[in-house]
Amino acid sequence: MGVVDEVKERLDVTDFIGRHVHLKKSGRSFKGLCPFHHEKTPSFYVFPETQTWHCFGCGRGGDIFNFVMEYEGLDFRAALAELARQAGVELKPRTPEQQQAETEAERLLKLLAAAAEYFHQLLLSAPQAETARAYLARRGFVDETIRTFRLGYSLRSWDALRTHLTAMGFSVSELLKAGLLVEKENGGTYDRFRDRLMIPICDRRGRVIAFGGRVLHPDDKPKYINSPKTPLFDKSSVLFGYHLAGRAIREQDAVVIVEGYMDVMIPHQAGFKNVVAPMGTALTEAHLRQLQRLTKRFILAMDPDAAGIHAVLQGLEVARKTLDRELAPLFDPRGLIGYEGRLGAEIRAVTLPDGLDPDEIILQSPQRWQDLIANSQPIVRFYFEQLLQQENPHEPKGKARIVDAMLPLLADIADNIERDAYIQEIALKLGLDVRTLDERLRTRERAAAVRRQAAAHSPEPAAQGRDVEAHVLAVLMHYPELLPDVDAALIAEDLQPVQKEDFGGMYRYIWDAWLELDEHPEWELHDLLPVEMVQQVEAWLAAPLPEHSPEQWTRDVVLTILRMRRQRLSELITRLSALISEAQAHGDWTGSQHAQAMIDLSRYLGQVQSALARVGQGLQITLAGEERS
Repeated sequence: MGVVDEVKERLDVTDFIGRHVHLKKSGRSFKGLCPFHHEKTPSFYVFPETQTWHCFGCGRGGDIFNFVMEYEGLDFRAALAELARQAGVELKPRTPEQQQAETEAERLLKLLAAAAEYFHQLLLSAPQAETARAYLARRGFVDETIRTFRLGYSLRSWDALRTHLTAMGFSVSELLKAGLLVEKENGGTYDRFRDRLMIPICDRRGRVIAFGGRVLHPDDKPKYINSPKTPLFDKSSVLFGYHLAGRAIREQDAVVIVEGYMDVMIPHQAGFKNVVAPMGTALTEAHLRQLQRLTKRFILAMDPDAAGIHAVLQGLEVARKTLDRELAPLFDPRGLIGYEGRLGAEIRAVTLPDGLDPDEIILQSPQRWQDLIANSQPIVRFYFEQLLQQENPHEPKGKARIVDAMLPLLADIADNIERDAYIQEIALKLGLDVRTLDERLRTRERAAAVRRQAAAHSPEPAAQGRDVEAHVLAVLMHYPELLPDVDAALIAEDLQPVQKEDFGGMYRYIWDAWLELDEHPEWELHDLLPVEMVQQVEAWLAAPLPEHSPEQWTRDVVLTILRMRRQRLSELITRLSALISEAQAHGDWTGSQHAQAMIDLSRYLGQVQSALARVGQGLQITLAGEERS
C-alpha cells in the first residue's frame, strides 16, 4: 500500500470535511453548503462509500487530498505532508538529491525570515529608520498593518545585512542565492537593498520568499527594487497579498486586482481584504490559474493613464485565454444544436479617478472605494469605450475595426439576453443596424464551426485496457510538445482543454505536478510528489511507445480524453440521479432543486458524445483515404 492509500485508509473523508463544512445526512451521503462558492441551497455532497466529494454547483470534487488542496490553497506535496502528519503515516525517506534540495530550500526560507525580522526590528526601533516611519505615517499606515505585512527598513550601508546574517551562521553564497546580495564584477559583494522601506513578499503559505524595496528620498532611483529570480521566487507566478487575501476572495466570491504594494496593504487595513497585485508585471496565466481556484469574478482596478489601461487590456487578453469556459447551446438555421464555449468568468474593470491610486481613495473615503468596486464596468463596456477613443467611430473603417475587436468579447458572453443588449448598445453608438452587427457575429461563429469541422481528424484507436488515464499521461510526458495541439483540438470541438478534472486519484496529482514543473523548470518532480508516484512517472518515461506520427498521437490522446470525460460524466449523472431519488423518497424535496445541474451535465455529456462521433468518423475517413492512396 502506497503512502497516499495509507493516508486515505486512516482518515475518513466525511469526518475530515465535517470539521470544515456543516454536513447533514442525506440518504447514504452527506450534504452541506459548498465552501468554494456562495450558495443558499446545499449542492456539496460527500460520499462515504467512495471516500469522495463533489459539488454539483461549482463542479469541484475529488478525494480528501483535493479538498485540502482547494480549501487550504496547498500544492499536493504540502497537502500530503499535512494529512500524513494527521494520519500518523511516515513518508518515505527522500533521496540524497531530494534531501539536499529540500535542505537548501529550508535554509533559504530561514535566511529570508531572519532578514525580514532584521528589517522589521530596524523599522520599529532604529533611529536611522525615522524617515521610513514618517513616510508610512504620511501614507496612512497604522501599527497593526505594519506588523501584519512585516514591513521593515534597510540601513544605508553596503554590508549591514551581510554582516548581520553571516554572524547568524548564514554563508555569503546563501545570501547571493536568496537575492539579498549583489556580486561585484571584480569580486566581493554588497547589500542589494539600502536605505529603503522593505516589503516582504510571501508565498501562498505566508513564508517570505523575496523583498520589494521602496525609495524614501525622491532623488533615489529606481523607485522600487524587487528581489531577482531565485530558487524560491519567480515574479511571474507570485501575487502580492495572496496569502492574506485567499479566504476573503473565497467568501466574497470576487478578487480585486491592483497594481502596487500600497494598493494592497491600505485596502487590507480598511477591511477590503480580497485585493492582490501582480509583482510589477502584467497578469500572467499562472496568476489567473491561482485565482480561479477561489473565484470566477475578477475586477481589474488599474491606473487611468495609458499604461494602466494597457495593463487592463493585456490582463483581459490573458484572462480570455486562461480562464475556464462553460458550454452554451448554439442553434444553426436548420435548428440543429451545437455548443459554443463561453468564458466561465465575470471580468469587470474599475476606472479610477485621475491622479488617485486605490490607497489614496480609501484613505480619503472607504465608501467611495466600495462604490467604485460595486459600480465596476463589465469588461465589454470598458473595452468598447477604450476603442471609441482609439479609433474614429465616424469613419467606416473605424467602425469596422471596432466591431471586429468587439466580436470575440461578445462571443464570450454566456447569457443571450445580456449579449443582445450589448449588441444593441454598440450598434446604437456606432450608428449601425442591429441586424448587421448580429449577422457579423453569427458569420464569425459559422466560420469557426467550419474550421472546427475541417480540423476534425480522427485519432488512432484509443488506448486498450482500463488504465486510459495512465496512457494519456505517459504519451504527453513522452511528447510534451503535443499538449498545445491536443488542447486546440478539444477547443475546436467547443470543449475545455485537458484539465485536472479529467484525471482521478494519483493521476490528478501527477498531472498537477507536471504542470507545476512547466511553470518552475528549476524544480524537480521529487519536490512535488511522493517517491512511489515519482517512480511511476519514471517507469512511464522508461517504457518505449509505439512508433506513430505526432498527428496520430494527438488524435489518440484527444479520443482517449473524450472517452474519459464520457465515463466521468455518466458516473456523475448516475450519482446525481440517485441523490435526487433518495431525497424525494425521504420527503426531502430540495433534491429537485438540482434539476439544473442534471440538465447541465446531460447537455455536456451530449456534446462529448457528439464530439466522439465526429472525431471517430474523421478517423475512418482519414484511414480510408490513406489506404486508397
